[in-house]
Amino acid sequence: MICKVPLVLAPQPEGGFTVTSPLLPELVTEGDTIKEALENVRDALEAAIEAYRDLGRPLPKNLQISDITSPVWLEALVSIS
Repeated sequence: MICKVPLVLAPQPEGGFTVTSPLLPELVTEGDTIKEALENVRDALEAAIEAYRDLGRPLPKNLQISDITSPVWLEALVSIS
């Protein structure tokens, strides 16, 4: 399954980043760096989807991309030295 999930990366005062999603509030993860936080999103997303399935709840609309041959808007964080 291919999912399009909006993410919010919030810097933490003690360092690192917390990642949440306004579309999928059950998705919460973190990392010491942006790279690590984003790498942890896949596991958090899989856990959130599993929780929805276990509870018999439908996934939020627009989460799953049904036609992977169509263009998809994507924003990315890029670090340039």
